Amino acid sequence: MRLDKFLKVSRLIKRRTVAKEVADKGRIKLNGVLAKSSSTVKYDDILTIQFGNKIVEVRVLETKDSTKKEDAGKMYELLSETRINQDVKEEESR
Repeated sequence: MRLDKFLKVSRLIKRRTVAKEVADKGRIKLNGVLAKSSSTVKYDDILTIQFGNKIVEVRVLETKDSTKKEDAGKMYELLSETRINQDVKEEESR
């Protein structure tokens, strides 16, 4: 399954176009490697997603073409959620 579609169906990101933009800006890693929106996601992959001031790491448990809202959370396992300190972010941008 394509990365952008997985993010939408699992509801990690609400819209597929937004998921594509986030991936194409280099904010998503798939198994430690920068991923494009067209990258293939499969069972047991590790996704690291940078949302503004937090980084979320999840393990893919299943891929489905569609899902109900209440079942979307079963598609992945949250491994970690880290807040990025604003001072650290400013240091990295220099």
